[in-house]
Amino acid sequence: MAMTRSTEDITQAVMARPEVTRLLQHGHGEAPALVRAQVLAYLDELRTTQRYPFYRALQHPLYPILRKVTRHHEHVEIVRDAAKSHRIVYASNHRSHLDYLVEPLVLDDNGIRPPLIAAGINLFGGPLGLIHKHVTGAVPIRRATKDPVYLTTLKAYVAELLRDHDLFFYPEGGRSYSGEMKPHKTGLLHAVLQSGVKDVLLVPVAIAYDLVLEDRAIARQGVKKRQRPFTYELAEMVGLAVGYRARAFVTFGPAVAVSAYDPDSRKDALDLAHLTRDAIGRLYKVLPTAMVASAMRPSITRADLLSNVDASLEQLQAAGANLLLRDAKQVVEDGVERLEQRGVLQAEDDRLRVRDRNVLRYYARSIQHLLPAAAPR
Repeated sequence: MAMTRSTEDITQAVMARPEVTRLLQHGHGEAPALVRAQVLAYLDELRTTQRYPFYRALQHPLYPILRKVTRHHEHVEIVRDAAKSHRIVYASNHRSHLDYLVEPLVLDDNGIRPPLIAAGINLFGGPLGLIHKHVTGAVPIRRATKDPVYLTTLKAYVAELLRDHDLFFYPEGGRSYSGEMKPHKTGLLHAVLQSGVKDVLLVPVAIAYDLVLEDRAIARQGVKKRQRPFTYELAEMVGLAVGYRARAFVTFGPAVAVSAYDPDSRKDALDLAHLTRDAIGRLYKVLPTAMVASAMRPSITRADLLSNVDASLEQLQAAGANLLLRDAKQVVEDGVERLEQRGVLQAEDDRLRVRDRNVLRYYARSIQHLLPAAAPR
């Protein structure tokens, strides 16, 4: 790979890109000088620096929470082989604020070069924001804006970064508040297609947790109502981490050659987005907590739950799901124990009752794309 360019070099390259040149010429009805000032201001906001060895030595401020998450990975050899001769773009589902910490650490655990991470701009306030901006190499994204100047600048900046770095992004945008996979946005994907960088491979990635750290907080809302400052969400996460233990499963899928898609075709961008979403859905690790949640009823005997899980296992295997366990008894024992400890279920002799319906539905929806007939009740 070529030597990493300086910040000034990247700025000049962005300003020289055809889409930015056209923007400066036409100005969307504003004076070119004003548009140029807006572009430079946005570039200053987007600018990021990665000092990953320092980050690794620093042990992220969320380490007290991270150490409660046991990392597991599957098919990391796909990335290891692809990274030898290609630039890599990772596209992952988004379950938790821990995702963009756990997934890069899995790569680092396996000696794979660290990518830059596209993250919501709400994560960049306070001391953690400084770490994201100047150490981890996270790119702040204004997800809600429709400003054409910003969108053009963002795409041009991402395209130039891709010449020097791999990129990790979340096509769903924010976390799923309902538990199910969200439709994919195509903005950053389009930027990758139009980057002009050769030999780019798109690697779909799925992350799944036994228990999502923020499950109670986001399941209560169901949908995202407003953007909250990350400092508030961090304090909330610290509170939710009391007694929290979970496994995180990160699964990498077969790489897709970006060059096979027309960068100027909106249809090709949508086709690639749909292909990626389907791949992530199949890669998603189906864990006992999700299976038990899907098979539960407001009140059910263990025998009936076992029967429901057994039927679900047949459907999931037929769908080619990425199962952790294939024995119904083991699924029930593991899933019930974890959900009971989390306060989602309550055992009464041989009967199980639901204590937190919202959280139960949240986990059930996480495999709804594989079990369309098993909608949460």
